[in-house]
Amino acid sequence: MSTSLAWHRVASTGDLPEGRVMTVVAGHRTLALTHHEGRFAALDNACPHQGGPLGEGSIEGGWLRCPWHGWDFHPCTGKPPGGYDDGVETCPVEVRGDEIWVGVPVEQAHRRTVTDVMAETLVNWGVRHVFGMVGHSNLGLADALRRQEEAGRLSVIGVRHEGAAAFAASAYGKLTGRPAACLTIAGPGATNLLTGLWDAKVDRAPVLALTGQVDTQVLGPGAFQEIDLAAAFAPVAGWSQTVLPDSRHAELMSLALKHAIVRRNVAHLIFPDEVQTLPAGDDVEASGPSGRVAAHAIAPPDEALDAALERIRAARRPVVIVGHGARFVMEPVLELAERLNAPVLTTFKAKGQVSDLHPLGCGVLGRSGTPIASWFMNECDLLIVFGASFSNHTGIARAKPTIQVDFEAMALGKFHAVDVPVWGEIGVTAHRLLEALETRTDTVDQREEVAERWRIWREEKRRRESDDRGRGVGSAAIFAALTRQTPEDAVIAVDVGNNTYSFGRYFECARQSVLMSGYLGSIGFGFPAAMGAWAAAPERKTISISGDGGFAQYMGELTTAVQYGMDITHVLLNNGELGKISKEQRAGHWDVFKTSLHNPDFSRYAENCGARGIRITRRDELDDALAAALATDGPALVEVVSDAELV
Repeated sequence: MSTSLAWHRVASTGDLPEGRVMTVVAGHRTLALTHHEGRFAALDNACPHQGGPLGEGSIEGGWLRCPWHGWDFHPCTGKPPGGYDDGVETCPVEVRGDEIWVGVPVEQAHRRTVTDVMAETLVNWGVRHVFGMVGHSNLGLADALRRQEEAGRLSVIGVRHEGAAAFAASAYGKLTGRPAACLTIAGPGATNLLTGLWDAKVDRAPVLALTGQVDTQVLGPGAFQEIDLAAAFAPVAGWSQTVLPDSRHAELMSLALKHAIVRRNVAHLIFPDEVQTLPAGDDVEASGPSGRVAAHAIAPPDEALDAALERIRAARRPVVIVGHGARFVMEPVLELAERLNAPVLTTFKAKGQVSDLHPLGCGVLGRSGTPIASWFMNECDLLIVFGASFSNHTGIARAKPTIQVDFEAMALGKFHAVDVPVWGEIGVTAHRLLEALETRTDTVDQREEVAERWRIWREEKRRRESDDRGRGVGSAAIFAALTRQTPEDAVIAVDVGNNTYSFGRYFECARQSVLMSGYLGSIGFGFPAAMGAWAAAPERKTISISGDGGFAQYMGELTTAVQYGMDITHVLLNNGELGKISKEQRAGHWDVFKTSLHNPDFSRYAENCGARGIRITRRDELDDALAAALATDGPALVEVVSDAELV
């Protein structure tokens, strides 16, 4: 029976001297091309014993030697010495002029695999972005994702470090409420995801983790890159399962995404290598979300609502505190605050959810906050708290009468008892409170007080802007310029450290969205998070802010931003040290120890990566530098030599 051949030009005759071997590619076939005794030959590149790449071997004494374990094959016939039957397949070769052509069997049409079914299901659920690295234990899955990308249904973004993939997916979930996926190989690739996945878990961001795994036949004894991924991911994943040959593959992917979306958590699928390419039956259909996710607009119990209304009607100076959990339902919350003439304070994670230009907006409460927010909390007679976790960093007063509204029952009264815990979806609850309250209330209109407190704080910020010790630019000046230059609809990803505290204190939000590593507080979050934000909202300007310590953790991802043309402006505060840690050491009466940093010129590094790099040392350079970077179509980095003490 004859086999149809497809012929491919693989090399020129001058590329391969006599007595040598090289690796060539014909279609999807990798071959070892040999030149022996004046004859060119093409052998299958994989040694039949351990898969060693014969094209990387050598011809010794008339035999082609496998580079992995030294087994010999004839360079032209592929047969081993001694009459053994473990030879390698050969392909016909033709020399046409000075070109070498190889004939390989015409490839059969692709047969749909179980990972094709799962990738189709993934996009049916609305996943549009996968961040990660392709490697030897996820190649079948990666190929299924490639087909979805070529069909225009998915974007796969290759990163330089898997940790960045997890942070990008976490930020994507925080910004949109929808999951992105992160992809890795087995072993170290999978474990590199864990920090970013913990960031997603503790901040309630939906993420799907897809990890390769070694063949099931070698699980257990300790094969290369084998670790127990189910055990490793058990603490961080709200749901984790291994894909098996007989799994209901579409249903497994649907269940993973349902857990991520409904539970606002991390879902994890483990793909053993050999399972990824198993053929799917012709009648196997992809799944999707239809009929699987109920409406989540759950109203609070009447008795809880009545108790809250009783407290609200008795209050004269209520304030509203909003947390990250209220980020998608701010309209009714703000309407309620306006009805009550109540100042609106935010947790740090919720910065920007109410504009600092709003007549009732008071900025951030707590360690990263403004004196405006703390003043109104101290003066109030009732706290109405939506979607906040009562972190000690926020410092919500325990002694004030408190109504707490949250969609998560376990969050209610988690750290201390509250007067009225209300379990319900935040937007629904705010609507119900509005409906029950009279058009007019007896609360004090505090708008003039809010304006006066902002006047006092802005005057103080202006005084701090002029501070200059000759050791770099102060944070007040940096964030004043950034307030002036940042587009109103930008997405801002912030890192961890003094730069972040200063951002919370000094930057004034209009209607920007802010992303941060909230409860985990992981240094290095900023730039990878900006990559996730750019993928989620490429029409908006994306800005990331970090110190030198944070940026250096994932600075290789600047090349990723260049490769994909990401419109990200990174503002890097370079003070040559881990400034927050130095500050904590001094505050605790410790010696300052191991916080100094040896840095490159980050602006030149950016230029070497193909991005725009700008370095400034004076505050009068800030506005022009930021404007130029923000006007750049693509990644840009503004390195500000900053004073570690002027925070």
